[in-house]
Amino acid sequence: MDTTDGRLIRADSQARFRPRAERLAAGKGLRQTVPRKAHATWRPAPDRPDPIATLEESSAGRLPSLIPIRYGRMMRSPFTFLRGSAALMASDLATTATTNVQVQACGDCHVLNFGLFATPERNLVFDLNDFDETHPAPFEWDLKRLTASLVVAARDSRMTDQEAEAAVLACVHSYRTKLREYSHLSPLDVWYERLDARDLIAMAPDEKSRKFREKLALKARKRVIDHLFPKIVSQVGGTHRFVDMPPVLFHVDDPDLDQRVKAALEDYRQSLSHERQVLFDRYRLEDVAIKVVGIGSVATRCWVALFFSEDNHPMILQIKEARRSVLEPFTQPSAYDNQGQRVVVGQRLMQSSSDIMLGWVRSINGVDLFIRQLRDMKLSVPLEGLTAIQLERYADVCAWTLARAHAKSGDAAMISGYLGKSDTFDRALADFAGAYADQTERDHRCLVEAVQSGRLEALVEEAL
Repeated sequence: MDTTDGRLIRADSQARFRPRAERLAAGKGLRQTVPRKAHATWRPAPDRPDPIATLEESSAGRLPSLIPIRYGRMMRSPFTFLRGSAALMASDLATTATTNVQVQACGDCHVLNFGLFATPERNLVFDLNDFDETHPAPFEWDLKRLTASLVVAARDSRMTDQEAEAAVLACVHSYRTKLREYSHLSPLDVWYERLDARDLIAMAPDEKSRKFREKLALKARKRVIDHLFPKIVSQVGGTHRFVDMPPVLFHVDDPDLDQRVKAALEDYRQSLSHERQVLFDRYRLEDVAIKVVGIGSVATRCWVALFFSEDNHPMILQIKEARRSVLEPFTQPSAYDNQGQRVVVGQRLMQSSSDIMLGWVRSINGVDLFIRQLRDMKLSVPLEGLTAIQLERYADVCAWTLARAHAKSGDAAMISGYLGKSDTFDRALADFAGAYADQTERDHRCLVEAVQSGRLEALVEEAL
């Protein structure tokens, strides 16, 4: 597959239109040069970079005052360390056996970057929900990060190694079988596919599971601006303003910020389709503040902007810095000069449906940005308290979702031919995930020691 121009995923015309059987055979033939069992191996390269130096490098250019929050959140556990160290794992994945069968990869495909959110039609769907690192890359890189995160999360919940392995096997089996199903569909049918919350509830294997899924769906439907607005906004002198809650939400002393944001929003408007520009024009900007989000994104520039319609209905947009993908140094240059556009296009390509306000801009001190609604029924599945069987089922659904996302951009038949019908690849990734979870624990200890020695400064909050 030719990816030399760096654009999404483009195969040459001859390869693109070969019959499915030929593409299956090509994938199967790839096993001769990259055996599926080769993916089982994780050994740190002799010249593997110091993990703390990699973290420090990835912190370059971030807001210095917020970097200690990032390290504090990563210190909490090996799982939070994994969530915040996508750059380190990308570097490691580049040293492993690689098929070079390209897809539009998420780049940060861990178990908490999936969840529920609302489509423009107000349906609740389950899908990938974080695309800061999206970039064309080998399909297995997403799978390896996902499976490693399952093992680390399972250990975080004090599950046994056997239970963690069962979750990984369920995950890879689901990806492999669903991808084969998608290889039979037309490209249009794959693009129409989505995993609706109602379907997930209907597929629940028992009454307890059904009630758990219904509870999550109900909780997601309540996570809208109308519920959030009274908690983070107050009136000051007749004007609505965000409530300062440092260090996670606060205003900055910058008299020119509002004007720069307004100029950026005018440019952002141009990235929207014309009918959505009409919608955006129904709102006026009233306040802007900095909001600290996530773990990997902490200390990157992230604002929230408060808008009101003519009848004072609120809308809150998140304006988030887009840096170069952690995958880019190990693949090919991005097709997009503006990294916000890279994120937006990658998100639209991987998701079944995307936020109607999703757009990009370059402004506010020359920083690339992407913009979306702050909260629109978005909810990640809480991993705390999940049983081993619940984690298996969740892994199944995440992998199903990832298979559909990869099938949209990649050659599902070729990947399916490579993976085959046996569990050889499944077991290889189970071995890899366990070994990389061990590596994550070692790297996490390095972070704790770096903070204890004074090499890094960390701010440990009471709760995320």
